[in-house]
Amino acid sequence: MKESLATTIFLPAALAIVMLGLGLSLTIADFKRVVVYPKAVIVGLVCQMVLLPSVCFGIAKAFALPPELAVGLMLLAASPGGATANLFSHLAKGDVALNITLTAVNSILALFSMPFIVNFALEQFMGEGKAIPLVFDKVLQVFAIVLIPVVIGMVVRATKPAAATQLEKPVKILSAVVLVVVIVGAVVKERAHIVEYFKLVGLAALCFNLASMAVGYLTPLLVKLPRKQAIAIGMEIGIHNGTLAIAIATAPTLLNNSTMSIPPAIYSLIMFFTAAAFGTIVARRDVVEHTEPAKP
Repeated sequence: MKESLATTIFLPAALAIVMLGLGLSLTIADFKRVVVYPKAVIVGLVCQMVLLPSVCFGIAKAFALPPELAVGLMLLAASPGGATANLFSHLAKGDVALNITLTAVNSILALFSMPFIVNFALEQFMGEGKAIPLVFDKVLQVFAIVLIPVVIGMVVRATKPAAATQLEKPVKILSAVVLVVVIVGAVVKERAHIVEYFKLVGLAALCFNLASMAVGYLTPLLVKLPRKQAIAIGMEIGIHNGTLAIAIATAPTLLNNSTMSIPPAIYSLIMFFTAAAFGTIVARRDVVEHTEPAKP
């Protein structure tokens, strides 16, 4: 892909806005809360960083995805949860405090785990010698785009809470607009092949989305975590930061491949509908359980 104003300036700036919005909603207490929910945080991180890439790899193989689309789906699996998970978790009566903590911790740890998962995908699907060397300046670039805006947002929240509260809503709206623009940009870039790509990867993206929420919801229940925490983890695992995945896929200094941005773009369109359906189901079940008369 040739470098352009959109790829060299808009994408990093757009991602920075999204991460700034995340930072405005975080405090140091969100990281300290790991001590309060150690089991839930560990389960969430295992689901996110171990189970999810494994499930995604299996789905990519099962659907025999073309190499670049398979890598794009794996890139999405390696991306941390999206801040929108907090809203969906709240609507579904999940543990929003746990969501915020997982988003904060995941966003930091993903900076270290993503290069390894993406390189594994490149080697597995595109052959030996295709992996990108973990060059310090590339890792530093992702740090700068992702971590610095989060830190700035947290500093504003800590030093000027009133200003942070005023900024939070408009930045969230701007972040949503940015997500739409990034997805549209990715689709337009590949418009000649988008129908073909949707046929190839649409069902795989849907299966991965449903599997993500199932893994995120059922695994905590299997290890006896409360349902509210299971709902929170399910939303966190099912809603990915598609903007980050698309930015890394298309950035000229990173993967520089617009085809790899298609799975995250399609997934980002799907996940809001499935998350809404999942939230409705679990919230309704919670209401039924609390309204059923106790057995004598």
